[in-house]
Amino acid sequence: MSGALVEVRQVTKQFGTSWALNGLSLTLEPEKQYALQGPSGSGKSTLLYLLAGLDHPTAGEIIVDGQNLSYLDENAAYYRQQVVGLVFQFHFLLPTLNCLDNIYLPARISGTPVAKISGEVQALAQELEVEACLKKFPYQLSGGEQQRINIIRALSLSPRLLLCDEPTGNLDSANAQKVASLLAKLAAEKHMTLAVVTHDDAVASHFADRLYLRDGRLDEHPPKA
Repeated sequence: MSGALVEVRQVTKQFGTSWALNGLSLTLEPEKQYALQGPSGSGKSTLLYLLAGLDHPTAGEIIVDGQNLSYLDENAAYYRQQVVGLVFQFHFLLPTLNCLDNIYLPARISGTPVAKISGEVQALAQELEVEACLKKFPYQLSGGEQQRINIIRALSLSPRLLLCDEPTGNLDSANAQKVASLLAKLAAEKHMTLAVVTHDDAVASHFADRLYLRDGRLDEHPPKA
């Protein structure tokens, strides 16, 4: 049996007459950290959406934590709430909820008692220096603070796999480096597998392994870092 947390097997994804992924195969190992890089249109974000169970491949298989994502069905909600955490370029915090209620939203949706995660949330807020932001609303925060709240929300249910799609894309260079460093540190502390899509080599340098995509496949001759 493979020890990989994620196995992508000959996956294709077609949109109309265009192929976003074209026979992609790769593995992600438990507790490792990956930067996913490549030119625009290479399939990076498509891959992340498939790994998140938000879409299905046209052909091929994706196995995450022993679960074939083509057959999630009634397990889909559990998978997206308990196995995988998501951090996007846009934070998608609900403007009518304060930051703490935004963080607790996945727990409430999944039926997880808030008391079970409140200590961890407070510890993360302290570590990420946003304790003073928890009772504020998203519009009262800077972009960097909003993204750190987003990260806490993604980590709140302790996922095994953390997927990040251009998480620093809306941040200035200083905040981008801080967020990348925090993601690497938190993933290591919490023994998560981390996959970060980024165009920024400085951000990618925070993660131990780099995977390059081109034309929907792994690039066999990636550029030197």
